[in-house]
Amino acid sequence: MQQFKHICVIGLGYIGLPTAATFAAHGVKVTGVDVNQHAVDLINQGKVHIVEPDLDALVKDVVEKGMLSAQTTPVAADAYIVAVPTPFKDNHEPDLKYIEAAAKAIAPHLTKGNLVILESTSPVGATEQMAAWLSEARPDLSFPQQVGEQADILIAHCPERVLPGKVLQELISNDRIIGGMTQRCSTASSDLYKTFVKGSCVETNARTAEMCKLTENSFRDVNIAFANELSIICDKLDINVWELIQLANRHPRVNILQPGPGVGGHCIAVDPWFIVSKTPEQARLIRTAREVNDSKPEWVIDQVKIKIAEFLQANPEKTIKEVTVACYGLAFKPDIDDLRESPALEITKKLAEQGLNILAIEPNIYELPAKLLSNVKLISLEEHEVADIHLILVDHKEFKQVNLDSLKYILDTKGII
Repeated sequence: MQQFKHICVIGLGYIGLPTAATFAAHGVKVTGVDVNQHAVDLINQGKVHIVEPDLDALVKDVVEKGMLSAQTTPVAADAYIVAVPTPFKDNHEPDLKYIEAAAKAIAPHLTKGNLVILESTSPVGATEQMAAWLSEARPDLSFPQQVGEQADILIAHCPERVLPGKVLQELISNDRIIGGMTQRCSTASSDLYKTFVKGSCVETNARTAEMCKLTENSFRDVNIAFANELSIICDKLDINVWELIQLANRHPRVNILQPGPGVGGHCIAVDPWFIVSKTPEQARLIRTAREVNDSKPEWVIDQVKIKIAEFLQANPEKTIKEVTVACYGLAFKPDIDDLRESPALEITKKLAEQGLNILAIEPNIYELPAKLLSNVKLISLEEHEVADIHLILVDHKEFKQVNLDSLKYILDTKGII
């Protein structure tokens, strides 16, 4: 079994930092790397820049013990884990610029026997592309695509599959897909993750591992699209979608998910497009599900306009510029601070662009993102009654603990009421 005494984790975000801290807690010296100097400084103080249960205490402990440190450039190590974002461009084509930048930053430090793992969710072929960038930068070393099992540098794709809010538990308990470019690459990667993974380390090739992560999230996206489309149909037919789903799910082989204002996060809202971009003619259902979920925020905005019209009809002394809308939640899912690809944030932004007075209620953040206009104000939940229209976008636990039933002009996209 290969031993790894020092690893370098590139990207200290929602996946990279918990991964780095978990390795450090299991006796591996970790150097974390991030381009965000503020995040680096906080980590070196034993603090965190993201919200994830128990992460702050874990980072504080491993930093104090000298097992985790952070900086803005890579160092020599036994293994490198790349956990950087993989967004897409305006045409839904995957953008690998952060992976390319990480590869070029790692390359000067590589030595024979090193392992490089791509954890970033990526389109099929991204691991091979990373290997090509590394090979181009280091012609003095051999890589799996050149000499197979005899390569100086081992390369694999091992996607994360954790749930925000439960990352530290699931990193350890979940099975891990290990996609090496060769069998030797897979074996070395399994050895590394077995440092803390209690689930199975299931070995396959890099392309299958890439497709596995995309498949998992596309499966969920298609099922959410069914629920979202059903909610629109039920609104048209004057049927309570929440009651309908509850009744339908009493069938022993039916399990319909809950609808919402759209789909967010860096995974489900993005990953299906990676499949579509590679196989546009074949991925018809996956593309349609993405389009259904991407269009749901516009439907929600239309529903808000209907509520505003009802309010103005009942209050003719007011103008639309005097209407105040409270948006409950900005995160992409409940009880976290992650705003990436959040439909709630997008809906709030578009309502603000129409000149409405917007009150944002998001208990997990302390300041609004820069993309929101000046007519959006962050308020506490206790102040919610000052709004005229109430729009529930995220089912945070705090919202479930407040009696919102008495509010007259309310639009509930999450079925809290």
